[in-house]
Amino acid sequence: MIHLYTGEGKGKTTAAIGLCIRATGRNFHVCFSQFMKGNDTGELHVLKNIPNITIFRSEKNFPFYHEM
Repeated sequence: MIHLYTGEGKGKTTAAIGLCIRATGRNFHVCFSQFMKGNDTGELHVLKNIPNITIFRSEKNFPFYHEM
């Protein structure tokens, strides 16, 4: 199953993390990917400690979409 969260405004990362936690609670394996977001965030430190979650992120730090 694939879920994509897109668009302007807030809530995309929070929604995705919530679904990741629910899925791993049911023993699913989760791939959490972020595109165009390379900065370090607190929620990543928590996700790294949850078994069955693999994180893929951009290595480059991009500006906000409206600034590009």
